[in-house]
Amino acid sequence: MHSLRAKLTMANVALLALGIVLATAVSLMGMRHYLLSQIDSELSEMRKSLNGLALTEEQIDSFSALSLVRERMRPPTSEDRPRPDSVVTAVGAGGRVQEFAGFAPSDTQRELAAAVGDPRALAAEEEPQDITVHGTPYRATATRLADGTHILIAASTQSLHTGVAKALKLDLAVGTLLLALLAWLTMVSVGRRMRPLEDMVETSSAIAEGDLTRRVPSSSDPTLEVEQLRVALNSMLHQVESAYRTRERSATQLRRFVADASHELRTPLSAIRGYLQLYDKGMLSNPDDRKRAWERVMAEADRMGRLVDELLTLARLEQQPELRFRNVDLSRLVREASEDFQVQQPTRPVTVHAEGSVLVHADESGLRQILGNLLGNVRVHTPVDVPVRLSVARDGDDTVHLVISDEGPGLCPEDAARIFDRFFRAGGGAGTGLGMAIVQGIAHAHGGKVSVDTSPGTGLAVTVRLPARRTAAA
Repeated sequence: MHSLRAKLTMANVALLALGIVLATAVSLMGMRHYLLSQIDSELSEMRKSLNGLALTEEQIDSFSALSLVRERMRPPTSEDRPRPDSVVTAVGAGGRVQEFAGFAPSDTQRELAAAVGDPRALAAEEEPQDITVHGTPYRATATRLADGTHILIAASTQSLHTGVAKALKLDLAVGTLLLALLAWLTMVSVGRRMRPLEDMVETSSAIAEGDLTRRVPSSSDPTLEVEQLRVALNSMLHQVESAYRTRERSATQLRRFVADASHELRTPLSAIRGYLQLYDKGMLSNPDDRKRAWERVMAEADRMGRLVDELLTLARLEQQPELRFRNVDLSRLVREASEDFQVQQPTRPVTVHAEGSVLVHADESGLRQILGNLLGNVRVHTPVDVPVRLSVARDGDDTVHLVISDEGPGLCPEDAARIFDRFFRAGGGAGTGLGMAIVQGIAHAHGGKVSVDTSPGTGLAVTVRLPARRTAAA
């Protein structure tokens, strides 16, 4: 009974029941008023006729004797017979019931006179009044004759009440049947309309059990509100699934990052601890051995320092640091980076396309770190005779492209997909595996993005797209 289907059914049935009750009450009251009006009209006409003739009781008796002789001479017709539900009584002075039209008063006439009580008060009323004679309801009126006699005229309304009662029973029976039919139709209709909501409950239960791919199916005959709810719920489920997948991916990356960071820090720490133990046990008695051990300890300490610095850089980038934005000539930075690169590897062919001035609103130290990391990857992961190309170009008025490409061995699709992961090193090469992650973090901090184009044997091209003007993301 607490379900929406039951509540809607009960509401419809209650509304129809109220409508049936009101319609039945109005119709029965109208029928009763119409029938009573007819009876009152007949009684009023008889009263007016007697008042208009101004007869006495003796004259009425004389006319009644003549009528009796006439009736005996011819058979009576249905129009001449008095109505069986009508009563006419003559009441004389002192409230005594008298003979009327040559007939002695009957018990009904006496009861009528007793029920009326004061005929003068009834004669003063313009409309007929309700009285009860032997438990039978009547409508009665009275008039005063010329000799002071009062004539009581009454008509039974028992048949009227019987007809109203039968009509009430018929209306109740038909109304009950209509209510039952409406309840059944409402249950069927609401059940069909509520099917999409049941699908939503089923889908939600399946998602709660772990099936995040479930969606609410479309109904064959959807209503506007239910369809809007279905679309909104499916959109929410899509967002929930995306958020869950993102959280799982982030948790996986975090676990891999912690494991990789622990491994990267454990290696130099193990080396430093080993050399310190050798020194503590006096096993480095030779000055050359002590010098070599000291150099190795310093090298591993520098390695840990660089790793920690890069991790701090990534942490600051994730916290959206306050970068020092100003107009920077990216072409100048590219030319300076290429000159430094050629000093480090004089034999490597380097091509630079950075003529003129290309201004971007950016943090200069961040751009220098991007160039340094990308060229450092080229220096470490490609042979010294592999050509390198650096170019800067403006794409319209809003975007600047920085491209650093080489013709080295390139990367397979699996490694290219993980190139921005922290501590990822293709083929287990040198370095910490944080350089490309830092490049991506700096680009995102500027409101830009980084992409790679590579395949085995065709080299690697890294494209950094930066906004020429400061954006909301920056």
